[in-house]
Amino acid sequence: MQDRLAIRALVENWAVWRDAGDWDRFATCWHEDGYMCATWCQAPWRDFIAASIAGWEKGVSILHFLGGHSADLAGTRAIAQTKMTISQRAAVHGVMVDVVCTGRFHDFIEKRDDRWGVVLRQPIYEKDRMDPVDPAARLALDPALLARFPEGYRHLAYLQTQIGYAVKTDMPGLKGKEVEALYARGARWLAGGRRA
Repeated sequence: MQDRLAIRALVENWAVWRDAGDWDRFATCWHEDGYMCATWCQAPWRDFIAASIAGWEKGVSILHFLGGHSADLAGTRAIAQTKMTISQRAAVHGVMVDVVCTGRFHDFIEKRDDRWGVVLRQPIYEKDRMDPVDPAARLALDPALLARFPEGYRHLAYLQTQIGYAVKTDMPGLKGKEVEALYARGARWLAGGRRA
């Protein structure tokens, strides 16, 4: 039970410290070989923090809200899944919008030297939407650009491309080969295999 509580605390600390810009404490969530795979950044954790700080300083607004949580443990390894919502605000075609994307954090977590830390965070993107902050505003999206991205995060990706990010187009969603491959990868890792 203590391990499960520690894993849940790790996941919650990740979201709180990242969104607050508490970078020193956020760094403690990761193991040395930790890796983040997000729509806009796929990188070792130090590079992810550097990119997050750069975005923070430019006014990029990305927040996270957590929900239900489940963890599969195998000795000193765990796969944790946590329901989450990503909320991002930015201007799209001159209109300030909020994008809300619902999914799960799918985390490869390991206990080393009596400390649980993230080895890999791979979000699963299930569904999203975009709304003008001003409900009276009119917004027209480019259908061809929107269609380039998977259903689970197409509005989030659309916004992120508008503010200059190159967005990964094959992230796992609620269904499909990408999420099935992620589940299989997690099962192999829990059984003692490599993260990759």
